[in-house]
Amino acid sequence: MTPLAIPEIVYWPIAPVLILAGAAFLILLVGSLVRRPMPASWNALVTVAAAAGCLFVAVGSWARLADEGPQRFFSGAVVVDGFSIFLTCLVAASLAVAALLAEPWLRREGLEGPEFSALALLCASGALVMAQANDLIVLFLGLEILSIALYVMAGFQVGRAASREAAMKYFVLGSFSSAIFLYGIALVYGATGSTQLHEIVGWIAGNVPTSRGVLLAGVALLLAGLAFKVAAVPFHTWTPDVYQGAPTPVTGFMAAVAKAAGFAGLLRVFYVAFSTLRLDWQPVVLGLAVLTMVVGSVAAVVQEDVKRILAYSSIAHAGYVLIGLQSASPQGLSSALFYLFVYAFMVLGSFGVVTLVERVSSSTDPEAAPGPTIVDFRGLSGRRAGLALAFTIFLLAQAGVPFTSGFLAKFYVIGAAVEAGFYALAVLAMLSAAVAAFVYLRLVLSMYAGPGEHDPDPVAEPGAPGRIPIPLLAGVALGLCLVITMAAGILPGPLLDWARQATLFV
Repeated sequence: MTPLAIPEIVYWPIAPVLILAGAAFLILLVGSLVRRPMPASWNALVTVAAAAGCLFVAVGSWARLADEGPQRFFSGAVVVDGFSIFLTCLVAASLAVAALLAEPWLRREGLEGPEFSALALLCASGALVMAQANDLIVLFLGLEILSIALYVMAGFQVGRAASREAAMKYFVLGSFSSAIFLYGIALVYGATGSTQLHEIVGWIAGNVPTSRGVLLAGVALLLAGLAFKVAAVPFHTWTPDVYQGAPTPVTGFMAAVAKAAGFAGLLRVFYVAFSTLRLDWQPVVLGLAVLTMVVGSVAAVVQEDVKRILAYSSIAHAGYVLIGLQSASPQGLSSALFYLFVYAFMVLGSFGVVTLVERVSSSTDPEAAPGPTIVDFRGLSGRRAGLALAFTIFLLAQAGVPFTSGFLAKFYVIGAAVEAGFYALAVLAMLSAAVAAFVYLRLVLSMYAGPGEHDPDPVAEPGAPGRIPIPLLAGVALGLCLVITMAAGILPGPLLDWARQATLFV
């Protein structure tokens, strides 16, 4: 019998994954041994420390990358390159901010157990596996680690019917996407004889099959499976319902980390493995980008629930990142990475503000409305001027107003489309941005307008404080999101150069 070939085990490439998973186990172990639950602030600080450890390892990996170039490990299944290091930093930073924003919400809702932080850490570890995957099986493994943790997090508030419904819908949606993605892996393996990305692209470049039906069907299923994860239209079914019903800190974490992980798989698979087939998948991605931008922007106009507005906004933003993929060029890839990075902090900051403004509902009314409406934000500038200003900056950045990171993110992806010759796509992207701007400005005007004649008094209602308190950790997280949102809009050079250098080491 041929002996089983065991790959050499090297731990430093997967150190970020081990740090996050180890921190999750530490939190669970301590939580199970102490008599009283550890405070949410302790769990949040452990999570932030684990994220800082990931960033430290990523900096060392970047220095090694500059000297040695990209490297593959575990028989080629895991890769350390500029792309994976960039996304490792993005996921780690998003995890830290999400943990700080969730801490006051956990105390307010009486959910100070270790479960939330452990699930967030495991979810982020799955995202890192996806970022480093050079094999479709490893990519699927990271996808499942990410998704299973998110299913539980979506239903974290078991006392609320909306949270339980969100978890069930997300589970059904994720199951379909995973099955489609796995079937696509099987077809690609049947056509090429490998699941490793560099072997797939080598086989496609060196062979001219008489029929490419099986391969193209596999590519289509992989695209559909990952499109579910990034909420691209028409694969966005139930995504707004999940965003609306899930706990608000979970929604922000999902919008930042899950979307970054989904695009990590999508960009790497199609930019690396199927780059020689771009003439076949570019028209499909173009159609997805157009539908996602238009549907996300137009559907947001008629929404009243703020979380649902941000959900459709997230769908529209996925369309802009798809423009970077559709361009199939180094500029398109770097602009997509830049967009993902700045969007993560815009959306985390937005949901952080919503978390502070929304009322306490899970402990008193299980059937309460899933989230705050526009009416709840009316007159926010009078109650909390700083909070209203922060939310205004995040909304204007998502609208693409100059001197914010969102403007340059849109500018770079549209520039990549123009450079690739897709002028109609660029025009549609700008029109969609104009439609979406109405939604954001509507929220901004509501915050700076006084309460209407028939609006409920937010101060008089139970559970709705007049002057909204801003806990220390949440304030630090919001401040960090503000700094990155404004700094990347005024001085984008360092971040953009980093994104461009990341694409050189793929």
